[in-house]
Amino acid sequence: MSSRIEQIIEEIEEYIDRDCKFQPLSTTKIIVNKEHLDELLRELRMKTPDEIKRYQKIIANRDAILADAKAKADAMIDEAQVQTTELVSEHEIMQQAYAQANEIVTQATAQAQEILDNATMDANTIRVGAIQYTDDLLANAESIIGHTLDSYTTKYDGLINSLQECYDTVRSNRSELEVPSDDGYYDENGQGDLR
Repeated sequence: MSSRIEQIIEEIEEYIDRDCKFQPLSTTKIIVNKEHLDELLRELRMKTPDEIKRYQKIIANRDAILADAKAKADAMIDEAQVQTTELVSEHEIMQQAYAQANEIVTQATAQAQEILDNATMDANTIRVGAIQYTDDLLANAESIIGHTLDSYTTKYDGLINSLQECYDTVRSNRSELEVPSDDGYYDENGQGDLR
């Protein structure tokens, strides 16, 4: 929106271009209606102080507006820096938390693996010990059974030989007896001869 001074200047220009005529035999001088031009110039002079005051007020307001805008911008920048610092701080805290969590997981995994390894070694040691103990028991039983078998085999063989000798003696003695049968004859096994 143009000011009244600008409008008056435009009216003067239009008046010169439209209503004024060139002086005879001249291309630069014009004939003007003095009253009309004086009226426009008087209004221009009257409006000029008001316009200057208005412009000064706008300039003063502009400075205040710029100062206010600068203050608001500075406050926004400060707030953004604070928020950035807080975010960076939160990010660092999160990174530290993640690092600590990863370290705890790593330590827990290592401890679990160590416990598992120790349990496996203990189980293997117990298994080997149990196998060795069982083998010792079986070796002892094998030795006892072997000695017993050897002892009883010897005794059994002695018993068999003794029984065989008794059997042979009894048989031999019977054959020497020659007990007569009803008909008076016996065979070599002591049975009566049926002749």
